[in-house]
Amino acid sequence: MRFIRPIAACLFGLVAMAPTGAPAELTLSGFLQQNTAFNTVAANPDGRRHKWLEERAQLKLDATGGAWRALVKGDIAYDHLGRQDETELREGYVDYAAGNWELRVGRQVITWGLGDLVFVNDVFPKDHQALFAGRPLEYLKRGVDALKFGAYPEFASFELVVAPGFRESRIPDAGRFWLYDPMPAVANRETVKPGQGDVGLRVYRDIAGYDATLYLYSGVQRTPSMRPDSMAAPTKITYFYPRLSVYGASLSGRAGEGVLSLEAAYYDSRQDRSGGDFSIPNSQTRLLAGYQIQPAADLSLGFQYYVEYLYQYAAYRAALPAGFPVEKQWNPTVTLRMTQMLMHQTLRLSVYALHSLGNGDDFINPEIRYSFTDRLSGAAGANFFGGKPWGQFGQLSQDDNAYLQLRYEF
Repeated sequence: MRFIRPIAACLFGLVAMAPTGAPAELTLSGFLQQNTAFNTVAANPDGRRHKWLEERAQLKLDATGGAWRALVKGDIAYDHLGRQDETELREGYVDYAAGNWELRVGRQVITWGLGDLVFVNDVFPKDHQALFAGRPLEYLKRGVDALKFGAYPEFASFELVVAPGFRESRIPDAGRFWLYDPMPAVANRETVKPGQGDVGLRVYRDIAGYDATLYLYSGVQRTPSMRPDSMAAPTKITYFYPRLSVYGASLSGRAGEGVLSLEAAYYDSRQDRSGGDFSIPNSQTRLLAGYQIQPAADLSLGFQYYVEYLYQYAAYRAALPAGFPVEKQWNPTVTLRMTQMLMHQTLRLSVYALHSLGNGDDFINPEIRYSFTDRLSGAAGANFFGGKPWGQFGQLSQDDNAYLQLRYEF
């Protein structure tokens, strides 16, 4: 976005903008990182054995002065596989806070909802390829170029997000991952991105010791749908992003010895409310119940039960072309995350496991992470996938991988 470009200049001019008597503070930090991920089952579709192989440096410049703050966080990387952008602006924004309101303009990472790798009201873009290729979890989230306005009167808090442009979620690419394709013979393909942006509103407050939140969103799907020019003899496939509205709520707080999380959302598929267009996802309801507990010192367990319910199911079944996989109307999923800290919390053992009771999909991510010093840390882990050939994780069954990460922070 064009309004991102002057952020660096604003950062260095922050001292001049700060009110008299409020000296500006400037902080420079970052890290150097090596990330390797290699296949354990089969080579990639492009014949390579690595999912990821790069060296990366991140610089973060943070400046504050009075009511102002500016932040720029950018990456530069050397990709040995030659398939990834060498530079990336992760975040770059300017903040202004005054009294009971604040304003942020620029590229920013926004996270809504309560799910652990299960997304109900978190409608902002993600990098699924980063997650599946063994990159650090922080790279799952992508920044959006937006204006975020927060207001905090006594009765509730409000957060309004307005993004004039669209930024999609990054899905695994077909050269790096084995992906299900219902029409592999069609080579002529194009992607049409929406001309509109999106807007979201979050309203939250404490109710009897519980954090209660309402969510409203109007925009488009973050992952594309595919539409062939003909079902009988297709010659071209167009990828597009259908319009979407989301209405949701969440509640979290203490329950017994742990923390209970409840979340729900209705996904309104505005381009196909009748459900008769097979290329557009039907409207659906998403429900999530989670519980996190610490049964022993430095040990935490998190459980989730997640359900998707598809509306206009008869119309969906009638419109679905022959040979296409059929989604279930009810699709429940269970997850477990276990984390154990050892050796004065310098060693972390963790595992995340997901199983879909509806389509049989599985995703398992064990990891061991060790801090050699306050600045140097390393991690080793793996990603295991399973399920039906067309499922979100089942299609990746040949993409099991192990990864190594080494990071030096400064």
